Amino acid sequence: MRDARPRPPERPPSTREILQRHGLRAKKSWGQNFLVDARVQERIVAAAAAGSDDVVVEIGAGLGALTRGLVGRAGQVIAIEHDGELAELLEQELRPSPSLRVERADALDFDFAAAARAAGRPLVVVGNLPYQITSPLLFAITDAAAGGQVIGRAILMVQKEFAQRMLAGPGSKVYGRLSVMVQQQAEGEILFHVGPGAFHPRPAVTSTVLRLRPRLTPLAPVRDPLQFAQVVKQAFAARRKMLRRALEPLAGAEAAMRALALSGIQGTRRAEELSVAEFAHLADGFSSVLSGDAKRRK
Repeated sequence: MRDARPRPPERPPSTREILQRHGLRAKKSWGQNFLVDARVQERIVAAAAAGSDDVVVEIGAGLGALTRGLVGRAGQVIAIEHDGELAELLEQELRPSPSLRVERADALDFDFAAAARAAGRPLVVVGNLPYQITSPLLFAITDAAAGGQVIGRAILMVQKEFAQRMLAGPGSKVYGRLSVMVQQQAEGEILFHVGPGAFHPRPAVTSTVLRLRPRLTPLAPVRDPLQFAQVVKQAFAARRKMLRRALEPLAGAEAAMRALALSGIQGTRRAEELSVAEFAHLADGFSSVLSGDAKRRK
């Protein structure tokens, strides 16, 4: 007589089992720390809130700890993995799955806009971002978001200190270029923190999982987004200097003083004191000064 009792769900292989099976180990030079805490994995997958109509782009899929859960919920998962050995491992461990596509690529080169067009809707981005390239990846995600038309939301795990920098306000010691540029394009919310014990190998830092939602329109209206980015970058490149000195490299001392006057911002202030809106006013001041100078030269 056949046993009618339900079988317990099959336990997914542990991180160590997967690495041993493929003869691999975490690469320190790549900053690889694999998430092994099942409860944290479940919380991240749940936070993504992906449904059967969603396309999820997972950055740094690693050993597939999050990929497995995402594949079970999303219509399609595009798992990006730069490490060729791990990409091959993912294909072997998680296929066949019609809803999974493994991309052997650098996430900085991924075409989010093309993926969103193919999906016919904004993407959901999920990822445990490598520390070495966290900043450029964040800028790539916010730049590609297109006001929520390309990326609808992103659930990201970063170092705790990095998350604090992203969401810091004016006057904070950690407020900087990252804070201004991310907040101009997206709303950020810290969801929870993750201790070192949730990873293998164990890192020396605490991580933070946060949610980013791209703004439909920038936080502060600005005439020229490129000029805004240049002003913010230059101001914080010399953050210890007063703005009248810090901004000289952009167009010379006279132009910097005229731009400050037009924007109503005192030249004795420093970058860390300015709000996102004030940086927008300052960028518009530079746009006016530089366009006026160009017209006079004609």
